[in-house]
Amino acid sequence: MVDAASGEVLHERHPGRLLPTASIGKVLLLQHVAALIADGSADPQELLARTDGDRVADSGIWQYLAAEQLTVLDLCVLVGTASDNLATNVLLRRFGLAEVAATAARLGLRRTALQDRVRDVRTDADPPTLSTGTSGELTALLVGLHRQRAAGEPVATQVLDWLATGLDLSLVAAGWGLDPLAHSGSDRGLTVWNKTGTDVGVRAETGLLTGPVRTIAYTVIANWVDTDRADRRVEVLRRMRRLGQRIEDAARGGTGW
Repeated sequence: MVDAASGEVLHERHPGRLLPTASIGKVLLLQHVAALIADGSADPQELLARTDGDRVADSGIWQYLAAEQLTVLDLCVLVGTASDNLATNVLLRRFGLAEVAATAARLGLRRTALQDRVRDVRTDADPPTLSTGTSGELTALLVGLHRQRAAGEPVATQVLDWLATGLDLSLVAAGWGLDPLAHSGSDRGLTVWNKTGTDVGVRAETGLLTGPVRTIAYTVIANWVDTDRADRRVEVLRRMRRLGQRIEDAARGGTGW
């Protein structure tokens, strides 16, 4: 938990520990596409078609829509808003996983990475998880986005615009009282930009919370051995919500801890 303006570390625990982060790695894809749009290398209005090879279950909206093609811009909106797996795979097929990794390296990320496309089933031949990261690197990434947006930098502005409409407020953000379907503006003095990740034995969230006093950059990653015990998952969600309450306190001018 970091004051995004001053860089003051308000709380941290194992910031260098590398863990699976599920869909959080999609932020790196958004960063890559935003950079290409900003320098003119990508056309945000280019139409991309979905194929049978792109299809995957779980999170997302496009799988339920009739449209067979969407623009690059619309696909990024779907990824930022609904962590859309199908949109992610189509964008990765168009722009390349290795190219996303190169962008991450240019951002100074040494261990945080989008490892693969989204798959319904992972075999021994596939990377074991969609993405990995450390809370320290992810929080630093969000601090950078906040400062760059404040300076008018178009890539950061675009990425945060895509994250501003994220629908998943079930983890760290669960206690902030925000409308999951409409929270792009300030509500109760709070504005959030976030990306979550959910998988078996994984719950993770990284983001920015702007309050009346300051903006807090945060990353919370929980991994556990899943034994189909719902009580363990419920306890993880409770603890993430309690951390969210401390983040809100910090954004409102408290110590947060």
